[in-house]
Amino acid sequence: MTPAAIPEARRETLYGIQYLRAFAALAVLAFHAAERSGYAFAIGAAGVDVFFVISGFIMWVIVERRPVSPGRFLRERIRRIVPVYWLATGVMVAGALAGLFPNLVLTAGHVGASLFFVPMRSPSSGEIWPVLVQGWTLNYEMFFYVAFAVCLFLPARARLTIIAAIFLFLVALGLVLRSDNALFVTYTRPIILEFVAGMLIGRLWLSRHRAPRWLASALVVAAVAGFATIGIWNLPFDEWICGPLAAALVYGTAFLEKQGTGIPLFKFPALLGSASYSIYLWHTFAISVAVKAGSMISLAPSIAFVTSMCTGLAAGLCAYFFCERPLLQGMGRAPARTRLSPSIQSEKA
Repeated sequence: MTPAAIPEARRETLYGIQYLRAFAALAVLAFHAAERSGYAFAIGAAGVDVFFVISGFIMWVIVERRPVSPGRFLRERIRRIVPVYWLATGVMVAGALAGLFPNLVLTAGHVGASLFFVPMRSPSSGEIWPVLVQGWTLNYEMFFYVAFAVCLFLPARARLTIIAAIFLFLVALGLVLRSDNALFVTYTRPIILEFVAGMLIGRLWLSRHRAPRWLASALVVAAVAGFATIGIWNLPFDEWICGPLAAALVYGTAFLEKQGTGIPLFKFPALLGSASYSIYLWHTFAISVAVKAGSMISLAPSIAFVTSMCTGLAAGLCAYFFCERPLLQGMGRAPARTRLSPSIQSEKA
């Protein structure tokens, strides 16, 4: 069945994917709040894996539904990602210059690399992090967008095969060669295969493929149980483990809705999904303030954790309403919604 042949009745909002974006943003938020409050919630970092699979899924569906030129695709992605990220990075730089972040070492080269999504080792830590640390995921997003845009020059039937082959080659290269080069280390990580997994799910979702309801449900339950087991038992994990779990979660959720199971609208989780990009970018600022204030008044770690979570979430929502949405509307583009219609768009976490 071609995209155009899909009945109009099925062009409803994909609430499940919207909720997964909220879930991923809250997981990352909890990870950073716990880290700063003295707790261990490392599995929260796996929210990034969920975001990457969702990104591959949404990008594939966008282009299949509404074919675009490579140039237009990149312009739309840049408009969606760059302004808010540059604003958040600018705040970080201004704070460092004002002495608010004494451990942050600024260099012109690192700031420039951060703004233009070039992986570079931070002069503050030696890690491959931009000025705004959580922006490391955007280096992968922009790399994926560029690779995807290049593949738009190819016949539609060859795109997934080619991009999958390229990403598999890069990962294989990283397994057999060793290098400290920031670009090599970044773009040979297995985490890039999560975009491919999302694209494959998108291709299946638009095809005649039908996953039985029991299978879709079982995959969602298994994925959640897998993440929970890692978190509860504090087990080691990496993208080889979290990537398949994230793919199972996205696949199961998408196909539950395709089967007509129907995932109802819950306004607040849907709002969190829409605001997931702002929550992701801005929550660490608020967490830092909340933790510092909590230490000054000797808050118990548990209260400091909850306070940090709430403050980070509030900051993200404020940024969404007062920064992200006005910026997008000012550029003539409404905030994205996860729909099955040709206007389907993606929001990064």
